[in-house]
Amino acid sequence: MHEGPSHSSHDTDGDSAGQGLWQACTEQLAQDLPEQQFNTWIKPLVAQVSPDFSKVTLLVANRFKLDWIRAQYAGRISALLEGLYGQPVTLELALAQRESVARTYVRPVAASTETPAANAPAGAAAEEPAPGAFRTRLNPALTFDTLVEGTANRMARSAAMHVAGSPGHLYNPLFIYGGVGLGKTHLVHAVGNKLLADRPDAKVLYIHAEQFVSDVVKSYQRRTFDDFKERYHSLDLLLIDDVQFFANKDRTQEEFFNAFEALLAKKSHIVMTSDTYPKGLANIHERLVSRFDSGLTVAIEPPELEMRVAILINKARAEHAEMPEEVAFFVAKNVRSNVRELEGALRKILAYSRFNQKEVSIQLAREALRDLLSIQNRQISVENIQKTVADYYKIKVADMYSKKRPASIARPRQIAMYLAKELTQKSLPEIGELFGGRDHTTVLHAVRKIGAERQQLTELNQQLHVLEQTLKG
Repeated sequence: MHEGPSHSSHDTDGDSAGQGLWQACTEQLAQDLPEQQFNTWIKPLVAQVSPDFSKVTLLVANRFKLDWIRAQYAGRISALLEGLYGQPVTLELALAQRESVARTYVRPVAASTETPAANAPAGAAAEEPAPGAFRTRLNPALTFDTLVEGTANRMARSAAMHVAGSPGHLYNPLFIYGGVGLGKTHLVHAVGNKLLADRPDAKVLYIHAEQFVSDVVKSYQRRTFDDFKERYHSLDLLLIDDVQFFANKDRTQEEFFNAFEALLAKKSHIVMTSDTYPKGLANIHERLVSRFDSGLTVAIEPPELEMRVAILINKARAEHAEMPEEVAFFVAKNVRSNVRELEGALRKILAYSRFNQKEVSIQLAREALRDLLSIQNRQISVENIQKTVADYYKIKVADMYSKKRPASIARPRQIAMYLAKELTQKSLPEIGELFGGRDHTTVLHAVRKIGAERQQLTELNQQLHVLEQTLKG
């Protein structure tokens, strides 16, 4: 059982500690939920925490929001509070202006997987503020200075800096693609912030593709297309995230094509992100795909080990905390998929440290991340093996699937195939498919070759031992 912080007799100290518990919970929710969901449902909540931390009461503005938060988020909130405190916490939801309380003792349940708009009831989306001064929607904290550079993002960062320095010229449009949480959004915000620093009068807009869809729908419903075109066609720089959300939305694609053409004609710049390269986009009109692919297309890879360590240390300093290098290495070895998960792990560790009043150490990190580590220990995936081996031998993850055959790439690839056969339940054909569609005989050759050499080469045996221990946590 984990003990909570020592309590002073002063109510103000108890209030402060209680708010610290709620703040740690909301920081984690901010990492886990899409920004629009978090801002709409979680951010406005006011928490009242009992002095012994056994009960948390959340004050909600109205009955509709109370019912929606209970149905969609209460289980997740309760699980987070219990994880941070180390003991069951009773969660209550109450109307802010009434005495009636809806008591809901919630046991931890699986987090809901709703998407921002699909599951929200009518009227649930956050209302747009009244029209006024031009809003860029940029996050001023996301700059090139706060972006850790590594081989995983070097080309994309260089292209983005070039665009920020001289928009409307080369690399227009700039199309950045990669998996979830690798820093695509940070990069596009950095472009906008850099341009505004140089040209404060520039009209810059950052927007998620879902918001563009919503704006198109509203302009049709309200018959305000002149306002819509004035807003989008007059920009100097349009930054748009996750254009894969345009799939199957013909009217939106038509309007985006028109905006695209208008902006390029007036030498304005467009920067887009997606989870795949342009020609890999499904259900997007061909003429739009060809526009996406007409400038520069760059990928962001999952961060390598050194980059993950640097990200953790830098993010900790931004939170006014110090993370010892050995702790950063421990976390970086165990959290490999993306930057967002790294940030989530860091916030858990710092919240656990503050709440339990303990120094950050490997043991504390192990305790704070116990759920994450236990899941990883049970589930070693081929993808995880590929990332770990690529990190270790300093090659790109993409080289695992490529047809390249120099020894510097072929040997790590064979080692990854060997480990995939040793550490997972996958068949040889399944492993071959996950390595760029290779034949099962290629995998069998790699497994036999590395297995035999392991018996003879001490250095190789040692490297494999390190990789196996890293993968097993």
